[in-house]
Amino acid sequence: MKVGLIANPASGKDIRRIVAHGSVFDNQEKVRMVRRILAGLKEAGIEEVLYMPDSYAIVERALTDLPEARRPASIAPLVYWQHNNQEDTVNAARMLEEAGAGLMIVLGGDGTARAACKGSRKLPILALSTGTNNVFPVMTEATMAGLAAGVLASGAIPMEAGCLEADILEIVVNGECVDMALVDVAVAREAFVASRAVWDAGRLTALFLARCKADSIGLSAIGGQLCHCPPSSGTGLALQLDSSSERKVRAAIAPGLFVEAGIVSQQTMTRGTSFPVQQPAVLALDGEREVVLRKKDEAYVRLAQRGVQVVDVARTLEEARRKRVFVRG
Repeated sequence: MKVGLIANPASGKDIRRIVAHGSVFDNQEKVRMVRRILAGLKEAGIEEVLYMPDSYAIVERALTDLPEARRPASIAPLVYWQHNNQEDTVNAARMLEEAGAGLMIVLGGDGTARAACKGSRKLPILALSTGTNNVFPVMTEATMAGLAAGVLASGAIPMEAGCLEADILEIVVNGECVDMALVDVAVAREAFVASRAVWDAGRLTALFLARCKADSIGLSAIGGQLCHCPPSSGTGLALQLDSSSERKVRAAIAPGLFVEAGIVSQQTMTRGTSFPVQQPAVLALDGEREVVLRKKDEAYVRLAQRGVQVVDVARTLEEARRKRVFVRG
């Protein structure tokens, strides 16, 4: 079985290094992570990997210092016209699904993972954190991530035993689902996109969350101070915001950056239920401005009926231990 690999060279470098105190995740560390992922895949018996080519040549650099005996036999790039933006990730995920990959490993932040799931909702995703506001990707040693992905893709462990279905949000404009978010959709009183990252909570009028918990960072941290919505619960949180409201929440929406948000109301979201969005506005998806709404648009945000399959590394490797996948004799 093939495994897909997407490493975003641009993750970990956005405006939140200027307006907040986000760390810079350099591409050389991504190269080292890819080496360890490939070693883990090889150990699990995977011999074919398809990857997204990128401007930094992350995978190619990883291969230079990785002996052939410690990596899958076939490691090939996807062939398509590169735009050097998030469309590359969307296209790569779509092509991985079409090529018959069993799952995809994605290196990046929430935005990179969102783009990958936008390209393919069918493929299970193992998202490793190399970005800024990381609620969806996980901080896991890359070796073990590759090992977990490998035992699932090889069939040694069934997908359903190692994956969870994570809730997602859908954006519906004029009757058409135009985009999606893995964690949050923020509604801002703006007429154009400007800088992509959102860091001023005072400009937000609404916030929709597919998940939230008290120790999250990013916009979902606002909801995390009000309630706990697990990622696979089938429920979300809808907040109406106004800086003049007497009810206030303080939360860290970026590394080292705390803001105060005024809460007008909060409602529980259930799968399939739509919440209207006032226009004009800009919608930020997983912390980045993406969708511009005009006055005449009719727009809604809803918790999707079906989520995305997410690899749980610890659960997968525990199942591998239980089945003695790596025990001989």
